[in-house]
Amino acid sequence: MLRKIVSGGQTGADRAALDAALEQGLKIGGWIPKGRLAEDGLIPDRYRGLHEADSAEPSVRTALNVRDSDATLIVSQGPLEGGSLLTFQEARRLERPVLHIDLSATPEIPPTNRLSEWLRRVSPSTLNVAGPRASEDGELYPSVVKLLRSVLPQAGSNDDQSASTL
Repeated sequence: MLRKIVSGGQTGADRAALDAALEQGLKIGGWIPKGRLAEDGLIPDRYRGLHEADSAEPSVRTALNVRDSDATLIVSQGPLEGGSLLTFQEARRLERPVLHIDLSATPEIPPTNRLSEWLRRVSPSTLNVAGPRASEDGELYPSVVKLLRSVLPQAGSNDDQSASTL
């Protein structure tokens, strides 16, 4: 049963995942760059449970989040590039379940159904969510929140975020 969402804390898909998890009462966590660095400045303190990696290099936290999760979801509006592609490759390298949902594609199965079925089949306790940052796709945040709202379980109150661990 899904209990926790982790991400790298970046703008865009990462923060959409954290916000959707908090809204549903799930724990949050994940590795973030040293110094809490993001493209919009520092990752806000409201995201308690995130841990700084030993490096400010985003690829380090990407690898740590894939490694420390049961499965990885990558959401984009188009083909994978940059850090999103690296996330996919790292999940494959570590033989972790990974699902890429391209919201710009028109698949036979709607994204919410695909994600729901995959989550049922993989049954992760900790899910890493990744995708492009806001500067790469300024329209992705609300789409990721909407997708996750439709499939995440309601976990009740999440007052213990600060105690969440990887």
